[in-house]
Amino acid sequence: MSATVEANVRPDYDPELQKIADYVLGYRIESQEALDTARNCLMDTLGCGLLALRFPECTKHLGPLVEGTVVPHGARVPGTSFRLDPVKAAWDIGCIIRWLDYNDTWLAAEWGHPSDNLGGILAVADHLSQKRVAQGETPLAMREVLEAMIMAHEIQGVIALENSFNRVGLDHVVLVKVASTAVVAKLMGADREQLLAALSHAWVDGQSLRTYRHAPNAGSRKSWAAGDATSRGMRLADIAMRGEMGIPGVLSAPQWGFYDVLFSKTNKDQQVKPEDQRKFSFGQDYGTYVMENVLFKISFPAEFHSQTACEAAVILHPQVKDRLDEIDRIVITTHESAIRIISKVGELANPADRDHCLQYMTAVPLAFGNLVAEHYEDDFHMANPIIDELRGKMEVVEDERYTREYLEPDKRSIANAIQVFFKDGSKTEQVAVEYPIGHRRRRKEGIPLLEEKFKANLATRFPSRRCDEIFNLCKDQQKLEATLVHRFVDLFVV
Repeated sequence: MSATVEANVRPDYDPELQKIADYVLGYRIESQEALDTARNCLMDTLGCGLLALRFPECTKHLGPLVEGTVVPHGARVPGTSFRLDPVKAAWDIGCIIRWLDYNDTWLAAEWGHPSDNLGGILAVADHLSQKRVAQGETPLAMREVLEAMIMAHEIQGVIALENSFNRVGLDHVVLVKVASTAVVAKLMGADREQLLAALSHAWVDGQSLRTYRHAPNAGSRKSWAAGDATSRGMRLADIAMRGEMGIPGVLSAPQWGFYDVLFSKTNKDQQVKPEDQRKFSFGQDYGTYVMENVLFKISFPAEFHSQTACEAAVILHPQVKDRLDEIDRIVITTHESAIRIISKVGELANPADRDHCLQYMTAVPLAFGNLVAEHYEDDFHMANPIIDELRGKMEVVEDERYTREYLEPDKRSIANAIQVFFKDGSKTEQVAVEYPIGHRRRRKEGIPLLEEKFKANLATRFPSRRCDEIFNLCKDQQKLEATLVHRFVDLFVV
């Protein structure tokens, strides 16, 4: 029997990678809506990071790997005094951004939080801006940061529109790594070949499993996984910029590529039948769609599929707060993605477990009228047994319309409804909220509240004069875009 010989013909880069590279290097951002939304996203994202610094479980991860390390032109971590190499700074910034599950969200076939990419973007931009000043060159301006944010949002979000990584057990932070790699490489001055090489390494990496997001293994890794991913994107971009060769067929290579290994069904011999092979599907080109339609978490630090449930619970609170012991059952009507991702029964082991539980995130505002980050902590949970009592009375049912309109491009609703039934036979009305306050359809209502959220988060870290200086700069689109990156970051140093 003759052995099979592989043809060693090096292919062109997979077209999926080429489209990303061409977009990053050639697309010109002209959408004022996208730039304005990116400005608001910058404020919100940094504010979420500042708020997270109040939590020791987050801050224990921050700082240099070797204590006392001094890095010339090191990137700063907002809200701290750390000056780190850009890779570790990207990790730290990404960690604080994501820690409280309070930054922006994108919901489609795959979920995710595109502002996670700011970790890599801001770290490399701050470092490069300082370095250029030292070399007598022109530093980066914040317009370049906003454009990088828009592109990172677009790469992550467009891939997520029709491609579900969670259904094959992979975590969405793979898209953070890919998007960060692309935009960071551009900021570093990559040419097309270098950018393609960097992207290929992002896909060939082993990818994170979703294990840490789901019962019974949900835990705090989900709060730093995106920081790890954006940091890895920064590292891979640097490797490619040093001349490392790429892997052109990283997605499509038979048996060894991403599609066959991680995205398709294989038989016992690790072979993929043609009918079981999956490839990425794209319904639209890259542009500015994702930033324009991104979802902000304005009212609650909670997994986004539950945001409208929290709103509905707050509305019902006055009707039920004095009758909690009279409740017979609580019916939550929701969409399929919420049921698959955050519907849980049984004991909740830690804060990360609780902020991904639909029932918990509904019970707290029903009983207390609000939901804040401290409500997930062990002390609060143990002191209030009513939360688990209410969880035990909840029924979660799917509304097929909610599920359908969740995916429709002109709607993208994230609907939930709540109705409370009492032991005496009485009941509340069913309160339905189909679009959360952070949705594009509610921008006019939402942005003033987002600004108040930012002000409150600034006040947790800085004196009032600094808060006013930062806020006034961030409110002025033209002034912000013209501000040098290192000068902008100066304002966030403690």
